[in-house]
Amino acid sequence: MNRKLQTALGVAAIAIATQAAAQITFYEGEGFRGRSFTTDRQVADMERRGFNDRASSAVVEKGRWEVCEHGRFEGTCVVLRRGSYDSLSSLGMSNNISSVRPVVREPRGVVEAPAPLPAPTYEYRQRPNERLFEAPVTSVRAVVGPPQQRCWVERQQVVEDRGSPNVGGAVLGAIIGGVLGHQIGSGRGNDAATVGGAVVGGAIGANTGRDGGTVVSGQDVQRCTTTAPSGPPQYWDVTYSFRGAVHRVQLQTPPGPTITVNAQGVPRG
Repeated sequence: MNRKLQTALGVAAIAIATQAAAQITFYEGEGFRGRSFTTDRQVADMERRGFNDRASSAVVEKGRWEVCEHGRFEGTCVVLRRGSYDSLSSLGMSNNISSVRPVVREPRGVVEAPAPLPAPTYEYRQRPNERLFEAPVTSVRAVVGPPQQRCWVERQQVVEDRGSPNVGGAVLGAIIGGVLGHQIGSGRGNDAATVGGAVVGGAIGANTGRDGGTVVSGQDVQRCTTTAPSGPPQYWDVTYSFRGAVHRVQLQTPPGPTITVNAQGVPRG
């Protein structure tokens, strides 16, 4: 057999084997969201597949793939390895891929993309050949975030009465006052004078030795108040119904009247 023919047949066999072991899925949105396109063979013109300059993220299921900005593998090209590329913008290929093919032999002058993510970061991406359904959304709740607490320190006046009754003086004054009153009065008047003297003496004795007055001072007091959460929603808590069962999911963007799910009711972007 002619050596050139043998070489050509060998290359063709390698290409067929490579394509059989290669598969790549492109997504319109970053993070594996939106409409997808999957292929296991070279596509010289993505326009014919309705996906020209639309890919923003990609998942290489098998093999290595060369993606190019122009049709027929022209212009800037990048080789993607097995793994997940949640954004093609860092490679300069976001919405900029027009042709793609499995890598049969190392292409010259083609940039090898940095190591991809080992697995998709977006668990709701559509899998290849997966049938999808539309489930009606029953409720949507925007979650802004937890309540916020605001605290401050303010100066507060404290009034302190430092004067305290002189108990010993009160007792002694009551005794002395009672004796003096008893000496002044006679009969029932004597009893009244005794009691009156005791009361007056007690009052005088209680205030004897008292430093008296009030002292006004200041102290720092912390006060707090809780305010309602504000700002844009952090996520949307969505409830939907599918095949008689109620499901809940948290989404980063608000949904429409329906949500796309697979046959098990799991959301798909």
